[in-house]
Amino acid sequence: DLPCELHSWRQMAEYSPEMRQFACILHLYHVKAYDYLRKIFPLPHPYSLTKQVFIHSFIHSECISSWLSSNEAAAGFSNNIFLRLQEKVERGEQAYRYCALMVQDMSLQKQQEWDPQTQRLTGFVDLGAGVLDADEAPLASEAIILMAVGISSPWTAPLGYFFVNSTTGHLLAQLLRQTISKLNNIGITVLAVTSGATARGAETARALGIRIDPERIQCTFQHPPGSAHSITYFFDICHALQLIRNALQCFQKIEWLSNTVRWQHLVELAVLREQRVLEPCSPKSGRPGSEENYHLKVNLATLLFSEGVADALEHLQKLGLAPFQNCSGTVKFVRLMSHLCEVFHGRVPYRRGLKGPLLAGNYTKISHLFNEAKSFFVTLRDSVGRYIIKSKRKLGFLSFLLNAESLKWLYTNYVCPEGTPSHHVLTCVFSLDSLELFLRALQQACGSSGSPTCTVFQATYHKLLASCSLVPGSPDSGGSGSTSSLEISLSRRRDLTLGSIRAQYNPARGRMLATEYPYCAGLLLHGSALSNALTDLSLHAQSITCTAGFIAEQLASDLQCEACLASLFESDESRLRCRSVLYVKKLGGVSLPSASVYHITSISEQVLNWYGKVGDSNKTTKLQHLSLEQKVFQELLGESPLFPTLTNHLFDGELCVNNHYTVLVKEITQRYLNIRTNHAKHLNLKYHCGRHRLKRLKGKHLFTSPLGSCQSSQTHAGS
Repeated sequence: DLPCELHSWRQMAEYSPEMRQFACILHLYHVKAYDYLRKIFPLPHPYSLTKQVFIHSFIHSECISSWLSSNEAAAGFSNNIFLRLQEKVERGEQAYRYCALMVQDMSLQKQQEWDPQTQRLTGFVDLGAGVLDADEAPLASEAIILMAVGISSPWTAPLGYFFVNSTTGHLLAQLLRQTISKLNNIGITVLAVTSGATARGAETARALGIRIDPERIQCTFQHPPGSAHSITYFFDICHALQLIRNALQCFQKIEWLSNTVRWQHLVELAVLREQRVLEPCSPKSGRPGSEENYHLKVNLATLLFSEGVADALEHLQKLGLAPFQNCSGTVKFVRLMSHLCEVFHGRVPYRRGLKGPLLAGNYTKISHLFNEAKSFFVTLRDSVGRYIIKSKRKLGFLSFLLNAESLKWLYTNYVCPEGTPSHHVLTCVFSLDSLELFLRALQQACGSSGSPTCTVFQATYHKLLASCSLVPGSPDSGGSGSTSSLEISLSRRRDLTLGSIRAQYNPARGRMLATEYPYCAGLLLHGSALSNALTDLSLHAQSITCTAGFIAEQLASDLQCEACLASLFESDESRLRCRSVLYVKKLGGVSLPSASVYHITSISEQVLNWYGKVGDSNKTTKLQHLSLEQKVFQELLGESPLFPTLTNHLFDGELCVNNHYTVLVKEITQRYLNIRTNHAKHLNLKYHCGRHRLKRLKGKHLFTSPLGSCQSSQTHAGS
């Protein structure tokens, strides 16, 4: 299908689709072969494959877009997104002058399909120059997605996708260079590129000119090649942490100078059983002859490499528990990794210290941390004395070293000098969180748990692209829906929590969900304002407390946030300030809820008493539940703030209404209403309209458990 005459290749405007495909695919897959063939055939300059070309005639001027671009949602660069970005740059919006570029792949189901609209077969490889639909053409098995993220402002833009049969690092490097050229053409400068910390990502980095050698790290590459413009390279931090976890688990023991890092210390913490702790009451409690009843509980939402885990190990060592003796080396390693994670997960511009943005004020501290980490990583040895940094488990450590050099280079060249684009850099933009957020929205919209076909992927991508606003901070900025970047970051690190280790080493226990509703009987606890108040409350109020505690334990099994999980329970924070190990008070076998959880359930019960009509299956609808939830929120407005321990944590994510605070209130309210309405229907109970007392069954309290029963008040007295 290709002409052999030289003159046929001289005019780009006269190229047939087959000629365009040939030129684009050859250049993307093998640059040297393309350059060699240009000496024989007058193929277009590589710059022309992405630059817009204008053809002038005596009647009009017609713009021919890049051969690798598409005006619709077909494979290739999205012309619509590039045009909208160009408009913002031309209007002088400074937030769009600089960006980071990220790349990720998504698996596809190999399937050939007939498209009735185009009257063509689909499912083949498509790099933006048209589908290869010949008999010998391979079916696509992966989609490569490219996204731009604002450096100084949190805007995201999906730039396009490509259907490929097999992805190589050289192909990704060429696609990245083509993308950088297209962004440069519209006035946007790319400062950094991010890929996964995988074998393919490492191959991509080397193809671009990055050197991943601890003794001679080269963290930048030039584009165009040989020019003065340099671009840094980052590996995704979440991927790097998973690799370091794998290394520590495989080696079991890592030596560092005179210290030893042991994986078993982390396993023992994760599988630590809940233990009852009895201590004499303090004189302030008013009951000097009694004992405080606490249960030592591990917070399974705690991240493996966090300050909380380091504090917990130290605390358990002081308690004299045998599995945690001689854990000082593990504590140092975990604490160092925690500080590194804080630097690379900075997402809030007004935070200070390591968790804040890269600023002149904290650069000295960050630089010192990077130097400490480098001296630490290069001296790590396995049990037989081999250097970890030279072993087959080195990529995670090398990723952190490369990222550290890239961040220092960005500070020196774009933050420190005057007249720079931004006085601060949010380090979270150099992770794949934004792209993963878009891909998960894409996967959910595809409507299947498996890999989508090319046709389904293309249709879904088109819908998400239509909702992409490009507005900084908007939930629909990158077409990713209402999920926040903090949520996706926590979700991606779920395999790096204590809960994941417990599930791996003790799958029978895992996250033990409360499946049996506790009895309300038993001695009430003393020593807190809430438990003291319960002594004189009716069985009705005590049942609300038991239900609230039951909800807290249920919710704790689903939460991925360490701070939010800790806020659910009434605990003794004077003993241990960290939230990875909690001292929780118990009531009749169930954890005593925090005052905030109890207050939300109490208000929910009041609203249900005033407005609810449960028992009629035809009327208990989702719409009625939404109405009840709204009334609960109205009752909570104007009262004292809930969850006081989460004040600082709420600023870790985006400043929006749908943060962890509102999610907790909503989840607690929904679960309480579900328990109450479902159980009331089971007992055939009904509310009266207005503020009247609740009906009771003969000899039973209204709050008997949906999975058990509460004992009578006489039983309480006898206990």
